[in-house]
Amino acid sequence: MSTPYDIAVIGGGIMGCAAALRLAESGMRTIVLDQGDLGLGASGVNAGTLSLQIKRVKLMPYALAGHREWESMGDAVGFRKPGGYTLAFTDREAALLQERQTLKAQAGAPIRFVPVSELGRAEPNLASTVVAASYCPDDGYANSSLTGRYYRRRMGASDIDVRERCPATKISKTSSGFRIDTPPGPVNCVRLLIAAGGWIKPLAGQLGVDLPINVRVNTASVTERMRPLFSAVIGHATGLLTMKQKTNGTVLIGGGWQGRGTPQTGRGTVNMETVIPNLALAQFALPALGKARITRCWTGFEANVPDYYPLAGRLPGIEDAFVLGCVRGGFTIGPYIGRLMGDFILGRETELPLFDPGRNFYEEQQ
Repeated sequence: MSTPYDIAVIGGGIMGCAAALRLAESGMRTIVLDQGDLGLGASGVNAGTLSLQIKRVKLMPYALAGHREWESMGDAVGFRKPGGYTLAFTDREAALLQERQTLKAQAGAPIRFVPVSELGRAEPNLASTVVAASYCPDDGYANSSLTGRYYRRRMGASDIDVRERCPATKISKTSSGFRIDTPPGPVNCVRLLIAAGGWIKPLAGQLGVDLPINVRVNTASVTERMRPLFSAVIGHATGLLTMKQKTNGTVLIGGGWQGRGTPQTGRGTVNMETVIPNLALAQFALPALGKARITRCWTGFEANVPDYYPLAGRLPGIEDAFVLGCVRGGFTIGPYIGRLMGDFILGRETELPLFDPGRNFYEEQQ
């Protein structure tokens, strides 16, 4: 039998790849397994928004650090930082915006409230019905479809064994670690990190651990190429809209509206009953979209637990097994929390605390 790997990472998304790089750079013999291609799960099908204005207050330090990681990747992942506005159209939305953005600014995000007149000068094509707006100069986006290519190159340079289209069909605990059955043959490892997004629950279940994971089926849409309409990232006070115009003229629209399906039955499907109101809100914010054609809509799975904070730490009750995932806003935070996870597995003190997968998920969280 071949020498076991020091660690196997199941899941080739942003978090799993970032953790694998940290581990390999510290001398661990590392393998990454993904059932598809690298970065083509949630990491590659989301809207690519890197907005601090839509992050939870408790996660703001992680989002700020993650944003710096994305900025360091630069053009390799299509990083852009045009700044972003979050809009309110009613007094109730304005009050919600004031409450949420004040807390996020206190947590360290460079968010300020701007007069509607200033918004109008900066983005004249937005609706004139805006009653309040906040602005963050650090808001931006990356091209999520480039993440797999980026991490494939970096992991190749770090001598990480990467096996794409290689699903883990069975995980067993052995006397020396773990055995992972895959179609080409078994993989043996001393340690295991499950970072497989919407597929974490069944994989952990193979080791007898039942994690309370639910999966959202987020939808995104893109228009045909249009003349330049706006430059900033645009959001809505409720969090139900993100919008950005890419350099090629297309407008990418998201906001977490739900499609149908489960990870176990394959890719999700678009639900027009939720796409239509998402597009209606986008057009309400940017009336010129009424002349645009939508060229594509798609879905991506996003895992979460009841308190909506990450799973990042030891898999409960299983020695040398770890789990990482379930991060709302995981695209922004992913590169950083993956690096923290690597440090944790290496026995180092982490720069920021992680999130115990064995915690009480139903305690009230701030």
